[in-house]
Amino acid sequence: MDDSCDAPAEDLPSPRLDSRDEHDAAPARGRAAAASADTTDAQKGASAGVMKFLGSIKGRSPRESPMDTGSGDEDFSFVYNMNHPRRGQAIIINNKDFEKHTGMNTRRGTDLDANNLYRIFSKLGFETKVFDNLPCRKILSVLQLAAREDHADVDCFACAILSHGEEGVIYGTDGHMEVTEITKPFRGDRCPGLVGKPKLFFLQACRGNEFDHGVDMPDALPEVQDELDAGNKATLPAEADFLLAYSTVPGYYSWRNPGRGSWYIQALCAVLEREGTELEIMQLLTRVNKLVAYDFHSNSDNPYMNRKKQIPCIMSMLTKDLFLSPKSQ
Repeated sequence: MDDSCDAPAEDLPSPRLDSRDEHDAAPARGRAAAASADTTDAQKGASAGVMKFLGSIKGRSPRESPMDTGSGDEDFSFVYNMNHPRRGQAIIINNKDFEKHTGMNTRRGTDLDANNLYRIFSKLGFETKVFDNLPCRKILSVLQLAAREDHADVDCFACAILSHGEEGVIYGTDGHMEVTEITKPFRGDRCPGLVGKPKLFFLQACRGNEFDHGVDMPDALPEVQDELDAGNKATLPAEADFLLAYSTVPGYYSWRNPGRGSWYIQALCAVLEREGTELEIMQLLTRVNKLVAYDFHSNSDNPYMNRKKQIPCIMSMLTKDLFLSPKSQ
């Protein structure tokens, strides 16, 4: 089956030839960046907290970092407690077909991504649900309901959204919405049950309209082979403990093969299947980055779209190491 890319017809170079790889892009729109204020100086007690941190790791290798088991002094434990009775929910939102007025193409191959993610998340112990073809309002409703559930006995929360997009926005079947609207219900000031717990978001969508043409590797490189706080009461930033794993970097297309699924989800599922219960999450996602960067390039009859590359992007606000170790039966 030919590969193709997730972009409306008006975004592609003219004339548009039948393509094999597809990208998840929306028409470019201007957007002003939000201004950010400078932070104030830290309070005097901060230096004591740093000293406590240094003392807690003195003479200990990274692999000997204390596990957060839910008891004792956990402020400076370095690994998330994954010993709750339940792993937690994993929600997959799979948008394939879009209303005509959006200008979005059908995302062929996305059902493969959704099925593979369902299998992998379930294997990792998540209570997994798949929602197909949701408009923006229903996406928010599903996520708000999930955030309001009781998360006291879970390890974490995960969400994967497969759709069209551009920088800062993701598409429902009826239009676009800000990525921040997706994560907002799970902020610490809105979802107390997940405070201090990992909240993982995997976003398969374009983030712009640029192609990554790739660069030649130096001959010297080897051949690529397949393959908590100070004080009595803990406080955390509302945006802490989030991880947003994007299929591509800002400004670029994200590619998808109608016969095999998107490059990013293919790589993510392969890495989680093989090493998901053994390695720390950033190690896992770095392997995903390498797999996408080294093993994929676009295949298109259109020379302008042929042999293009892609690199995923990890945005982490996690505060500890995260291991998705097998749940005891």
